[in-house]
Amino acid sequence: MTPPPPQTLRLTAPRPLAGRVTVPGDKSISHRALMLSALAVGTSRVEGLLEGEDVLATAAAMRAMGATIMRGDDGAWTIDGVGVGGLLQPASALDMGNSGTSTRLLMGLVSSHAISATFIGDASLSKRPMARVIEPLSRTGAEFTASPGGRLPLMVRGICPAVPIEYRLPVASAQVKSAVLLAGLNTPGITRVVEPVPTRDHSERMLRGFGAEISVETQADGTRIIALTGEAELRPQQIVVPGDPSSAGFPAVAALIVPGSEIVIANVGLNPTRAGLYEMLRAMGGDIGFENERTVGGEPVADLRVKASALRGIEVPPSIVPSMVDEFPILFVACALAQGRSVLRGLDELRVKESDRIAVMAAGLRAIGATVEEVEDGLIIDGTGGDPLAGGAVVATHLDHRIAMSFAVASLACRMPVTVDDRAPIATSFPSFVAMMATLGAEQWEGNL
Repeated sequence: MTPPPPQTLRLTAPRPLAGRVTVPGDKSISHRALMLSALAVGTSRVEGLLEGEDVLATAAAMRAMGATIMRGDDGAWTIDGVGVGGLLQPASALDMGNSGTSTRLLMGLVSSHAISATFIGDASLSKRPMARVIEPLSRTGAEFTASPGGRLPLMVRGICPAVPIEYRLPVASAQVKSAVLLAGLNTPGITRVVEPVPTRDHSERMLRGFGAEISVETQADGTRIIALTGEAELRPQQIVVPGDPSSAGFPAVAALIVPGSEIVIANVGLNPTRAGLYEMLRAMGGDIGFENERTVGGEPVADLRVKASALRGIEVPPSIVPSMVDEFPILFVACALAQGRSVLRGLDELRVKESDRIAVMAAGLRAIGATVEEVEDGLIIDGTGGDPLAGGAVVATHLDHRIAMSFAVASLACRMPVTVDDRAPIATSFPSFVAMMATLGAEQWEGNL
């Protein structure tokens, strides 16, 4: 059967954006809430879970390994866990779709259980390297059979008892850190991760909340040593997932670049290890206010009030990259419309995301009229000073949800709308994106270019 042709997307902003919206639940927290609830003994309840394809892949995998996971009519999810050490042998391969987070974290969980699991994914995920997770997890005694280049499909043969390890992260990666810590949950003794550059700390926060014995020591040079005592007994929790700061970046930048706009994005998680985008946008002159600041489930949350602003170019310090590694595509768009030059370096990690985000964004930005120089570890962008970009081009998403949404936002500040070649990838993290943009006043262009 021939698959349907890709559905394109073209957005315009015939008027200033205005209104109050919410964004889907935080993807990183949603993944971890499902996994740890499935390892607790008892029933957990999760409100605000992101119901995108990536998170649903995690839910399906945990069901396949014994957890009972249901969505209630009120939108809340209940999870009856199997307990640490209680994962069951899945009857078939675990299909991770496009989700690298699901794959890498679940590889950690499986590695310290006496089960085997085969991981498969879509064309994009199957190109992404898994060796950075295989290497430390192999030290625990787990065995891996991967496709060439350490890619999917791959099989994990877990071991119980596993060997506790101390692992120093060679690159800043919250996924690698989390995989090692999750493997340590069912490993006797103490598992340690040494983190020279801090990365998002949702795993540490949530593990502590579920009752795991975990400590974090910060040394004088900023290095963090995270120690987890294994054979943990996790307690069920009531979790409210805040809005995803990565997803909030798209309407935030849209409001900054469409003249006259003012919007509020409610209930956005602002964990310091995730809020780098907003720090950089403010440094560029972006008018972004944090209102109603509060703490929900151990995570800082606020409402963002964003007003259209005259942005200026910026040089991004390498130290902030881990706190916004997923948000660079939309930051590139803001830089393309700023006054002056932006230098964004130290972004090697973007080469191995859902797509090569450096190359793909460079090509797309050039196609719509931006002045961009691609370098090995980033981009140098000379902005328009607020003038609209030409637009009018067809931009390839390469099955990458953040590429698709970034160019949909860029289209709002172009003389002619940009055609995003395939809107389908957006469903992996932000199924309501187009509807939300329409609520703010964006319109879908149906005319001919």
